[in-house]
Amino acid sequence: MKICFSVVTRSILLLWIVLWTNGLVAPGEALANPVFARQYNMSCSVCHAAFPRLNTFGQNFVKENLRLPGWKEQTGIDTDDEMLVLPKIPPIAFRVQGYAQSRSADVANDTGTITQQSDYDLQAPYLIKLFSTAPLSDYLSYYFYAMMAEKGANGEILVEDAWISHSNIFNTGVGLMAGQFQLSDLMFPRETRLTFQDFIPYRMAGITYDRGVVFSHAIGRLAELDVGISNGNGITQQSTLNSAGFKRPDHAFDNNRSKTFFGRLGGELGSVSGGIFIAEGKQENASNNGLSKSHVQGIDLSQNINDNIFWFAQYLQVTWKDFLSVDKNVSWFGGFVGVDYVYSDHWVFSGLYNYADANDLSNSGTIYEGIALNSLSGAVSYYFMRNAKLLIEANVDIQKTDVKNGVGHDTKEHYLLAGFDIAF
Repeated sequence: MKICFSVVTRSILLLWIVLWTNGLVAPGEALANPVFARQYNMSCSVCHAAFPRLNTFGQNFVKENLRLPGWKEQTGIDTDDEMLVLPKIPPIAFRVQGYAQSRSADVANDTGTITQQSDYDLQAPYLIKLFSTAPLSDYLSYYFYAMMAEKGANGEILVEDAWISHSNIFNTGVGLMAGQFQLSDLMFPRETRLTFQDFIPYRMAGITYDRGVVFSHAIGRLAELDVGISNGNGITQQSTLNSAGFKRPDHAFDNNRSKTFFGRLGGELGSVSGGIFIAEGKQENASNNGLSKSHVQGIDLSQNINDNIFWFAQYLQVTWKDFLSVDKNVSWFGGFVGVDYVYSDHWVFSGLYNYADANDLSNSGTIYEGIALNSLSGAVSYYFMRNAKLLIEANVDIQKTDVKNGVGHDTKEHYLLAGFDIAF
């Protein structure tokens, strides 16, 4: 199945421009952060419908570059220096997650033979995050977090989000964010989801963590254009460069000349938000002998209903040129739909449906046949406190198994999970 999406994209893009010439929409959202509660001496519920899900006030807080009016007096010390703002307290916070999981997923080798089985898995700690953020001037802010433990990989520290942002470069009204971030944050930040289950098509499309820069500009009151450039090869790959002399190591995080160019035009019509996303770059081809051009385009829609019902939907179409062989272009598509229902201060119910069709890669004989995805997740969160919750989640793998010597959907991926999520 192939979908001619470029015509649809251009048509809707023109519609956005015509309709949304009066507005502002924030490009992304920061992770739930108790630093803000400490800085402003307020409850987490001011910004969160149920952490880490942001409410309307929290979304506006992000639009204001992570600050409230009078932020200097409330959060900074008096240094008697107009060019220096320091937080009153160290802006540091933690997030800790741990789970026990029963699952059906197995590990298969190249012949499709099951080599590992794990019916029950204790994943505590699953991850421990250290994060920090603060305004540095009327326009400048910083944000970062590092994972000190992830999925049992003890002893490793991985920095994910790490960026600085300026909301008014040279008094032009143009915003700038530079550093390490997820391209997909322009649509739906993975870090603010309420389910353990991920927004998997974002990872499949290669539009998660990367290093780069984003420029943002409001178009009237209800729309915003974000454009950016990134290395295009994620945050784990690097290249050791040769340097003259003795023991002069030098490393480049970008190991090839290509860059990824991306952008999103988004806006609001009433209570419904939406946008169009496009990314152009390169990635390793299926033969691992070169780079193939990658084109990603998508449409996202969402709605916040009275700060207690949130629904969101994402569609992506991905085209990889000369991917399987020269002059052999392939495309696949996918997306997700989710809903969060904040029933009360203590109870929150969430659902997430992930889907992907490998399309041209379905019979390629490569690992990319595994793009096929059909998964439904349901979660119940019980909040003991604003910043401490119990999560129970079940995932049903609807995709049919298709054993093809380790390249297809060899095993089912059902799971039942229970655990805790605490931020302090």
